[in-house]
Amino acid sequence: MLVLVLVAGLWAGLQNTLAGGGSFITLPALIVSGMSPLAANITSTVALFPGQVASGLAGRSLVTGVGRLTFRWLFALSLAGGAVGGVLLLNTPPTVFARLVPWLVLFATTVFAWGSFRRKPLAGSAHIGPKAAGLAQFLIGIYGGYFGGGIGFLMLAALTLAGLSTRNAGATKNALASVMNAAAVVLFVFSPQVHWVQAGVLGAGAIAGGLAGAWALKRVNERVLRVAIVCIGVVLTIGLFLRPI
Repeated sequence: MLVLVLVAGLWAGLQNTLAGGGSFITLPALIVSGMSPLAANITSTVALFPGQVASGLAGRSLVTGVGRLTFRWLFALSLAGGAVGGVLLLNTPPTVFARLVPWLVLFATTVFAWGSFRRKPLAGSAHIGPKAAGLAQFLIGIYGGYFGGGIGFLMLAALTLAGLSTRNAGATKNALASVMNAAAVVLFVFSPQVHWVQAGVLGAGAIAGGLAGAWALKRVNERVLRVAIVCIGVVLTIGLFLRPI
């Protein structure tokens, strides 16, 4: 089963670098390896965190705030939201989380599809103010700490609606994703739900996949990859509803 986990990590790292949605691969792979949905979600979050930090650092020169809402405020809101989400997850009974997973995957798939194929807003055109953007970031942080699937597209949508260009919004959301997950990871490392062997194998695979993704970034048809990710999410959602885990 560790080979399956390693392959899932490689795929997730590659996928996250090119388009996102790596948790759609890691969650079912960890469940198939014998974990409960709750343990799989927590282990996946811990394992994928180093790659998120690397992505955030790589684009740090483009990271910015939203008008009067500075990046420091976005940082703090993401950290607080991620901590709240992490606490909620640790206090959710495994059976309850198992029943929530199909709905969470459905929501994440919908967000991914919307973020991938909707018409992008014009750069610099603000449709929400700094206060609304701050509230959205805090709520996204809670969701990110609890589940995480689709947070990149939620943040990209909120930041572009607040007036950031797609390039700056992309770099900023990468940095904030690592921040909100850092809060959750700090809580998760003390949880008995973390399967450290699988986390290490998955994390190593994800780092290698991320490096491969950086090389392949200009060589892969991104639209085809996004379609494939949405199809994976749809199939996984249907499977979870038909046969609850």
